Amino acid sequence: MKEEFMKEAIRLSLEKMSEGLAGPFGAVVVKEGRIVGRGWNQVVAAEDPTAHAEIVAIREACRALNHHQLAGCEIYASCEPCPMCLGAIYWARLDRLWYAATRHDAAAAGFDDAFIYEELDRAPDRRRLKAVQFLRVEALNAFDAWRANPDKTPY
Repeated sequence: MKEEFMKEAIRLSLEKMSEGLAGPFGAVVVKEGRIVGRGWNQVVAAEDPTAHAEIVAIREACRALNHHQLAGCEIYASCEPCPMCLGAIYWARLDRLWYAATRHDAAAAGFDDAFIYEELDRAPDRRRLKAVQFLRVEALNAFDAWRANPDKTPY
């Protein structure tokens, strides 16, 4: 069964790439032996740098299941997820990640995210992306309001 799902993720990567404007990545989200979300890289087609296969599959699965979390689901990706997608997988609370090619295989094909891993290891003030913190006290009001809201949906 696992092999069938991984083959579908790989099939999506090849099929959508051959149709044009898609990078060579595919993913499927599975719940109880059934695919509930499919995704392929749509960065160029959608002009959206977040439209990676895993993100697209997670979004589709959440819509299909009418929930913002995917506990009880697994994701199959044609390649080891980048840091953004890995973060989304954690936030979605997926039970397991299966992947085929490695990030090193992706780098050899021109998709190198090593610099992001390196940046994440650095202190914020030592990263290439300049980040400046300000108005922290004002922003904390939102967290106070969140904590005080009895109708909030925790995630």
